[in-house]
Amino acid sequence: MKFPVDRDTRRRWFDVFMSGAALVCVGLALLPLGSILMEAFVRGAPALTPNFLTQPSLLGGIANAIQGTFILIGLTSLVALPVGILTGIYLSEFGKGRIGVVVRFFVDVMTQTPSVVVGIFAYSFVLTLALSGLVPRTLVFSVISGTIALSTIMIPIVARTSEDALRLVPTSAREAALALGIPRYRTILRVVLPSCASALVTGGLLGIARIGGETAPLLLTLGSSREFFSGLDQPIAAMPTQVYQFAIAPSLAENQAAWGASLILVLLMLGISIASRAVIRLRAVKR
Repeated sequence: MKFPVDRDTRRRWFDVFMSGAALVCVGLALLPLGSILMEAFVRGAPALTPNFLTQPSLLGGIANAIQGTFILIGLTSLVALPVGILTGIYLSEFGKGRIGVVVRFFVDVMTQTPSVVVGIFAYSFVLTLALSGLVPRTLVFSVISGTIALSTIMIPIVARTSEDALRLVPTSAREAALALGIPRYRTILRVVLPSCASALVTGGLLGIARIGGETAPLLLTLGSSREFFSGLDQPIAAMPTQVYQFAIAPSLAENQAAWGASLILVLLMLGISIASRAVIRLRAVKR
């Protein structure tokens, strides 16, 4: 004898099934990340000694590479975040015509451009300026050259994510502010941007995470240094290039150091993400 199943029961079973499927998908997505973290920790943890973290690569450490990574990320963020967010504002709020279509097309193209091509572009650009006598030749392999390459990678990412974040703000919020007589620029600054602040931060973090591990453009523009930062027009060490140099070295000790540097790089990116999320949550609680 078959018992009829009512609609509520079917809905509950369907909800349980979909919740279980979602958890399985989350587990599958976290599996590669977890395996990478585990592999980096197992292989890299033995290399993390006080000297390794506090001495420059000249003495077998990575302190200068950590310093260089923070300098590069900071300078690139100062350049790319304002330009990318302003581009996203233009595409979302004003880019309805042909110019907006063209800008959006080039942003999409630049987002998909291989990083090694960007590195070649930045190297050629600075080299051309140096050969023309417009800039010193020391800039060809320098912090400034590396910042140009990383900014070229980061700007389209931030612009695209910022546009998507701004589009999430309901049109009614803009219309309500405009109906009160608030100018459009103040509506964007006081209503639209605060409403999607967390999404903008997420877009910025995506850009930082992208440039934080880039190696190819830095090999073409940054040069190499075994000492600490000595000027914006001088070469500098960075974590990705340091990992590459340690990995291709014939010494087993340097290969072990490559895993240690990889672990530090992963932890740095993870720490930036956690810190930013904590700041966003504290702001939300205060409001």
